[in-house]
Amino acid sequence: MSAGTPADPAGPAALDGTDVADGTEPPAPWQRLERRTVAVTAILLTGAALLAAIPTSIAVAGATSLYTALAWVVPAAVLLIAGGGFADYLRWRKTSYRITPTHVEVHKGILFTSRLRLARDRIRTVDVTAHPVLRWFALVRLAIGTGEQGGGGAAASQTIVLNPVTRRSGEHLANELLDRLPADAATSGSERLATWRAAWTRYAPLSVLTPILVGVVIGAGFQVADWFGRGELPVLIVRDLAGHFGWALVIAIGSVTLLVLAAGLAVAFYLELWWRYRLDREPGGMLRVRRGLLTTRSVSLQEGRIRGVNLIEPLGVRSVGAARVEAVATGIGSEQDTQAEVSTLLPAAPRSLALQVLERVLGIPADDVPLAAHPAGARTRRLRWAGILAAALAGCWLTLFALGLPAWLLILTAAIFAPAVLAAPFVALDAAANLGHALTDELLASRHGSIRRSTVLLYREGIIGWQLRQSVFQRRLNLASVVAVTAAGRGRYAVVDADTEQVRTLAEHTVADLLEPRAATAPVAERTVGPPEAEGPTVH
Repeated sequence: MSAGTPADPAGPAALDGTDVADGTEPPAPWQRLERRTVAVTAILLTGAALLAAIPTSIAVAGATSLYTALAWVVPAAVLLIAGGGFADYLRWRKTSYRITPTHVEVHKGILFTSRLRLARDRIRTVDVTAHPVLRWFALVRLAIGTGEQGGGGAAASQTIVLNPVTRRSGEHLANELLDRLPADAATSGSERLATWRAAWTRYAPLSVLTPILVGVVIGAGFQVADWFGRGELPVLIVRDLAGHFGWALVIAIGSVTLLVLAAGLAVAFYLELWWRYRLDREPGGMLRVRRGLLTTRSVSLQEGRIRGVNLIEPLGVRSVGAARVEAVATGIGSEQDTQAEVSTLLPAAPRSLALQVLERVLGIPADDVPLAAHPAGARTRRLRWAGILAAALAGCWLTLFALGLPAWLLILTAAIFAPAVLAAPFVALDAAANLGHALTDELLASRHGSIRRSTVLLYREGIIGWQLRQSVFQRRLNLASVVAVTAAGRGRYAVVDADTEQVRTLAEHTVADLLEPRAATAPVAERTVGPPEAEGPTVH
């Protein structure tokens, strides 16, 4: 197998004298990463240096002169590029890997050497990515993960990253490590489950990312003004406009302008992530998601590792009849920062398509799992929390008023707090109406949430334990929560604020003695019942 530049056989192999002597594993050649990684790093550092040098030069030139600014900035940029390139060259020299019939091994380190070793039968995901510079050189970044999590540095040791290898080698390794057919055979026999449509772009401004980007746009404006030594300029401009047109009109027009800019950025991010999205079922029981505009990405999941599916409907996209689908699978641990990116099978798309993908993955029609509603006590709890939130926001605003803050700040905070106070009871009622659960011979279904409504369907064979939780406040309303524990996804999925009779029915069909030891004696109960581990079903 030619997957990179051959390494010195006497290098990494010399650290393990048992490679051939003990006879447990046939010898395999050590490979090096692609040497062009140095050129990739130099180009990236050049771009970063330019982005940093421009505002820095402007700021320094404002205090001294342009020649003085360039005298400081240019040598610093050259040093950054040269130093980074040399460091990456050393990384390339000191990194070797090999693929044996049973393990994947990587030897790396400059000052301190380390050797990572993953058993191939524990590999759950292979993530192939390539940003524009890597694509220019026909290279990819390969991340091989087991999904197992440990404490401290143990979590990081469960993922091996080969950065970079050639595109052809990356595809070959991804197929080999997941025991798939070759790329050409997989492509010819694959089944297309979903394909990106340009009309889906309209869902991007309705995501929770848009209000976050409003803050980003405001912060960027202040940062640019600060580069020119006028950090207070945005405030002065807004104050002058308010003096001419009034605060109400300025806040209204400013809010619309910020929302339009943020929506445009949200669309740009969406296109970068999901351009040319495709979901395929490939021979050998593999689901493959491919997507990306500038940075391309290919994520492969074994269907045998899927323990359920999560239908996610944020309030914005739900209002226009859309949803997205995530896989609940082993190998995608809850501690991973990129869990949502790896587990997403379908981005925000029409809900009818999301249900089709859900049914194709589970092999069970979603309409066959009707959800039972939760009692009025659940609505009471949510209305109570909405009242507490409204009182807290009103108290904060009155405190600002008592402190004698400027009128523009009071108007701005009121414009932020008032919609939240008015919306709180409606969100609470919606959250209560969304509560539901169902238990069939094959699945546990649970739905909750309003701002982010989530309907998770778990295979019962993939559930390894159960928890019963009942707080003092729940006990007064005759409510309780049941948590299904699984080795996949977030690990715990709850049936929230169900009636105690509903909980008893769940217990009778899952673990018969779940309620017996403590239900009559403890106001706060928590118990876990279940086998230490369960492998779960294989989905075909």
